[in-house]
Amino acid sequence: MIELQGVSILSSPFAADGSAIAAVESAAGDAAFRGQNPVTGEWLEPAYRTASSEQIEHAVGLARGAAPVLGGMPGRHRGQFLRAIAERLEGLVEPLVERVGQEAGLTEIRVRSELGRTVMQLRMFADVIEEGSWVDARIDTAQPDRQPLPRPDLRSMLRPLGPVAVFGASNFPLAYSVAGTDTASALAAGCPVVVKAHPAHPGASELVGRAVLAAQEATGMPAGTFAVLFDSGIAVGEALVRHPSIQAVGFTGSLQGGRHVFDLAAAREQPIPVYAEMGSLNPVFLLPGALAARGAALADELHQSFTRVSGQFCTKPGLVFFDGNEAFRERLCALTRQTAAGCMLHAGIARSFAAGIESLRTASGVEALVVPAATPTAAAAGACLFQTTVGQLLENRHLAAEVFGPTTLLVRYERLEELIAVARSLGGQLTGSVHAETTELAEAQPLIAIVAERAGRVVFNQFPTGVEVNNAMVHGGPYPATTDSRGTSVGPAAIRRFVRPVCYQNFPDAALPEELRAANPRNIRRLVDGQFTS
Repeated sequence: MIELQGVSILSSPFAADGSAIAAVESAAGDAAFRGQNPVTGEWLEPAYRTASSEQIEHAVGLARGAAPVLGGMPGRHRGQFLRAIAERLEGLVEPLVERVGQEAGLTEIRVRSELGRTVMQLRMFADVIEEGSWVDARIDTAQPDRQPLPRPDLRSMLRPLGPVAVFGASNFPLAYSVAGTDTASALAAGCPVVVKAHPAHPGASELVGRAVLAAQEATGMPAGTFAVLFDSGIAVGEALVRHPSIQAVGFTGSLQGGRHVFDLAAAREQPIPVYAEMGSLNPVFLLPGALAARGAALADELHQSFTRVSGQFCTKPGLVFFDGNEAFRERLCALTRQTAAGCMLHAGIARSFAAGIESLRTASGVEALVVPAATPTAAAAGACLFQTTVGQLLENRHLAAEVFGPTTLLVRYERLEELIAVARSLGGQLTGSVHAETTELAEAQPLIAIVAERAGRVVFNQFPTGVEVNNAMVHGGPYPATTDSRGTSVGPAAIRRFVRPVCYQNFPDAALPEELRAANPRNIRRLVDGQFTS
């Protein structure tokens, strides 16, 4: 096990000769805090401290200085950096399996899988920026003889925004945290990153942070390319969002937390974009033909989807519409009763889950089908199942509130028109799923069209839990699923969140970025005078 030290900040000023890295670790700051094992309740060593205002300024100041250097660096150099991070994380498999298991109660299989995804994401972004066409180079050459006015030479491409603040997520200690998708895509874009580590897994954050800094040194990245700040609460995150040098924010968490970050960013003298992914109900619409043909299989798949990892996925189905099929419902109830209580990621999530279950249990018009009497520990949660009707859901909008954990709400409908009405009533979603027989598709087209308006990913005859990392994936959606439905936090397109288009007019060829020069030295795909060419 690599020894953890307990820090307030990990940042990266180089020595005068540029050869050595020094982690800024100070006992200054607020009272110490520790990670907690959600299975045993044990408080874990070492202690960490909330970064002081001076340390925040130090980290952001270094990032501000690194921005123009990193942004002007060839993509192949940044790609080497991302690959070096991936390589060092692969060397930390055993320490991360141990520490993430202690801090989040996740199984070894889950940690190894999530680490594999984290490493794969880093290499995916390295591939994208090394190839180079992601910059969307567009060239309209000069037309000096055009009438009535000549056209100047115009060339545009995507350029990095500047320093980015990233919030570590509680439910993905690796893939959405210190070196996760927000960090990887921002670094790929050429933006320095300052991470606010999640207080539930400071040890894992330190291990990953040190790996990133080691890769930064080994590949010659500028001081300030990356830093991690530690915090027991929200003060450091608020300070980062307000800091005038921070130019964008990546956030994965609750609606309350994401909206708070968004409002802080909007209230700045210079508002900045916030890409907050804030959860989702992920409605599932089961049409009568599908239920009649394969109701038992649908019950099995739904049960696995909403109880997997104790329901702690942002794509967990929280609303399931069905026609009252008794065999489907009874099988789902039986499976839910047999589900052993699972560990929640931390005590705070367990408390929120308990409050959400109590709200549903006592709500008018809601029937509690399965609610376990007790759980073995304070951080454990038993699978729950509730039922209501479309009419009740439309009348009591609070029933359509996300409950993060192993539960779902069955909603009974009588006619397809009810499904269309209730689909229109829902807010933005990460996913929306429709299960139907092919004979039902024509009649279901109006429903599918509404689901596509409400969700970033529309799923047919499958359940939404799990997110592929590839070019076509969209992990986003209209508010309140995210604060900006035009982006995705998964896949190569995630890089576009941290760039903006810049146009160069009438520049000498030698003064242009390589991607826009006449000879196309990067050999990338470009749009030249309306025609794509490489």
